[in-house]
Order: sequence, then C-alpha cells, then structure tokens
Amino acid sequence: MTRVLEDVERAEDTALTRAAQRGDATALGLLLERHRPGMRAVALSLLGPGPDVDDVMQDAALVALRRIGDVRDPAAVGAWLRMVVRNGSRTVLRAARRTEPLAEVPLPPALTTPEHVLDKHALRDWIWEAVEELSPALRLPVVLRYFSTGVTSYQQIAEACGIPVGTVRSRLNQARAGLARALEATAAGAHEDARRRTEEGWLEVHETLAAAERGEYDKVVADRYTPDVTLLSAGRRLGGSGLLVAGMEGDLSAGVRQHPANVIAGRSLVVWEMDLANPPDAPDHCPPGVAWIMTLEGGRIDRVSLYHTPRPAPTVQATA
Repeated sequence: MTRVLEDVERAEDTALTRAAQRGDATALGLLLERHRPGMRAVALSLLGPGPDVDDVMQDAALVALRRIGDVRDPAAVGAWLRMVVRNGSRTVLRAARRTEPLAEVPLPPALTTPEHVLDKHALRDWIWEAVEELSPALRLPVVLRYFSTGVTSYQQIAEACGIPVGTVRSRLNQARAGLARALEATAAGAHEDARRRTEEGWLEVHETLAAAERGEYDKVVADRYTPDVTLLSAGRRLGGSGLLVAGMEGDLSAGVRQHPANVIAGRSLVVWEMDLANPPDAPDHCPPGVAWIMTLEGGRIDRVSLYHTPRPAPTVQATA
C-alpha cells in the first residue's frame, strides 16, 4: 500500500505541476502547501530557527511563481522546491558573511527573464493582480526586484526609489509576505474544493458499486467515462470500456465484492482504494485489495490504472 500512496503522490504532483505551468495559481499554491514541511525542514537545517527561515520560504514561493515552467519532471517537483529553498538559504548565508547587506536572488538566464516565464505559463495575470493588492510603497520595490532585468539589486532599487537600502529590504520582506499570503489563500480555497470533491468521491464510489450490483455498471461507464477510456495495469494497456464492464461483471458473478477503504479526489485525478472480499469457496480468487487510479478529461474518466495489493508472502514453518 505504501508503494500505491507514493505513486498517487507522484501522480498528484505531476497533475498539479502541469496545471501550474498552464497558469493555475491555485495548483501552485497547493504544491507549496503540500511540500511546505519538507521545504521548511531544509531551511531550518541550513539556517537554524529565526526570521531568515520565513524570508527564504516566502522568497521560494516567488521563485516558484517565476520558474515553475522550468520544471522538466513534474513528478519530482518536491525535490525542485527543496532545491529552491536550499539555494535561497545558501544565498542568505553568503550574504551574512559580507559587510554590506546586498543579498541576491538567483534569476533565470537572460533569455528566460521572469517576464518571459510568466508570459510562457500564464501566471502573469494572477501575480499582477496580487501585486496590485500591495500598497504603492511595497509595489514598486517588488516589481523592480522580480520583474525588471536591470534594477534588481537592493542598492539599485534604493537609488531608483530614493530610499535607504534598509528600507528596501524591509519593504521587500513585507511584499513577499503579502504575496505568499495570497498564494496561501488560493490554496485554502482549493482545500475547501478538495474537501467537497472528496465527499462527492465517496458518494460516487458507493453509487458505482450499487449500480454494478444491479447489473447497471455499463450505464455508469457510458455516463461517467469517455468513449475511448483506457484500462491499464502495471503500465500496460489491457483494453477499453468493454473490458472494464466485463471485468466488473465477472468479479461480481464469481462472488467477489469491493469495499471502499479510501478515496482521493482531485480535479484531474481520482483514486479509489478498495478492500476485496473473495467468496468462501475461492479465497484466492482476487488479491486482498485494489486501487483504481483514474485520470479525468473534461470531468469524465479517460484512463483507469489498476494496482492490486500483493498477497502476503506465505509463512515458512521452521523444521526441527
């Protein structure tokens, strides 16, 4: 079951990362929320307790906003986010050893400016709306720091705004905190959506099993699955809707029953974890459990991957 959960987490990370790369700020907020403990652990291990940890976490959220499009392996986004925190923490440590407080945030290469990245993955509208919510005093430093290409250092921003470097640092800290709160707010709203989807998921799995018991699983497939739905196992394509219906009806006629144990429901990914009960006369007909890992397209299921929980290894009796 641990392997199933790991696969589910990787699939959820992949779905959320791809959504964020398409411009879904809520998906990015959820990614940051789900990986926040690991990111914070990295910052604490390098910086120790203190305000620098919060600053690095807030800066990491903005780096993620700018550079989520750079992630090549969406399933490994957690490692990428921890790397962002690690780099930010090392920047703070290097700055602490200098005599002037001019900490720098690594920017993308010249051909991949923050503006270019935001244009590329459509988060520009979200972040500009969030920036507009900041006070004018905070807005200008953060725009220069994160969106200009030539006025990004604390000293340059101080000269451009006519304020001391220490004030630049203070205002950027406040602005980062405000933008981070905005991201957290999108995640909080998404958590409410996730709770509702989970409740609906439990209802759907019970309705599906009840329909199957009535011999109406084919109607469920026609209504809730895409016409070209794909059934897979261990990454191999087994068939389509016909095999789904035949498999369900075959198990029911053999006396096998599925009992929901857990439901995970997202916008594009749904997982049903089932305990399987075999008939008394065929106790080994099916493995002890199965996970239905389903991806959605346009609100309908278009891909079903089945993972069967392995049977426990037989106990070997020691001989005298």
